Amino acid sequence: MIRAGIVGGTGYTGVELLRILATHPEVKIEAVTSRSDVGKRVDAAYPNLRGFVDAAFVEPGAEALAGCDVVFFATPNGTAMRMAPELLARGVKVIDLAADFRLQDPAVWAHWYGEPHACPELLADAVYGLPEVNRAAIREARLIACPGCYPTAVQLGLLPLLEAGVIDPGRIIADVKSGVSGAGRKAEIPILMSETGESFKAYAVQGHRHWPEIKQGLALMAGTTVGLTFVPHLVPMIRGIHATLYADLKGDAGDWQALFEARYRDEPFVDVLPQGSHPDTRNVRGVNRCQIAVHRPLGGNTVVVLSVIDNLVKGAAGQAVQNMNLMFGLAETAGLWAVGLYP
Repeated sequence: MIRAGIVGGTGYTGVELLRILATHPEVKIEAVTSRSDVGKRVDAAYPNLRGFVDAAFVEPGAEALAGCDVVFFATPNGTAMRMAPELLARGVKVIDLAADFRLQDPAVWAHWYGEPHACPELLADAVYGLPEVNRAAIREARLIACPGCYPTAVQLGLLPLLEAGVIDPGRIIADVKSGVSGAGRKAEIPILMSETGESFKAYAVQGHRHWPEIKQGLALMAGTTVGLTFVPHLVPMIRGIHATLYADLKGDAGDWQALFEARYRDEPFVDVLPQGSHPDTRNVRGVNRCQIAVHRPLGGNTVVVLSVIDNLVKGAAGQAVQNMNLMFGLAETAGLWAVGLYP
């Protein structure tokens, strides 16, 4: 059995990790940390876990986590980079669901996250945990940078086109909507129900922290620099990411539907829908799946890709477990094979 620890067990991604790992056939939850709830039973904080998780929150620290084979960081940005070096030195594998190890350049990280990186020497060791791109490297990794929710939906939507070189990488537009759980479990006026309900808005148009991550990933797929306009939106739903992606085609020839179907044929968690489809975020609610549809409106020069995920699952906790399965030589689908909630 894999002994797993979770740092930051009281946030939305932390409890989603607990929900998935609690029924994983090869995992034992060894430690769950929370500075604010030390000594409190996990199932007292989250009654949905009653009968599934028999643990109490402990103080975060290397000693409490030293008995783990893998530690997940479901914490704010800046936490994992301060604890990862000691855990790695003890032989514990680390999967960070925050942004600490996603960007390869520490200067870029410092610019977007407002502080120097605490362990820039580890950035070269970190493997970007998008299995559909980096599966082989993930299997050999000891440190995983789990992609963000927006970057997951955008990159999976554009991957076949960039790999095939059939779109102009200099002009890509990502118009992406997120449910409010993407903002985390905290009390802030902009994400109160009375503020978000029956409303819809764009935000961070001048620059969102996920922009450099998306741009970095797309450039690696394309083998060249990319021009990316990324505009996130907040919609009044709890879970879900819907990415509408626009790119200019380089030519008229090509069967874009066949291209996507061929690229993702063997991917267990990417579902290419039939031609003409429009994926719904509710189709993937609660599961580790990305649904994609590709369109060429009116036969013109623009390709439009629709990509939907659950931000807490394929966009966070589920993808983290998918990475863990690969790191430990398990079936990639272990603990993750499920049907989306409907309605």
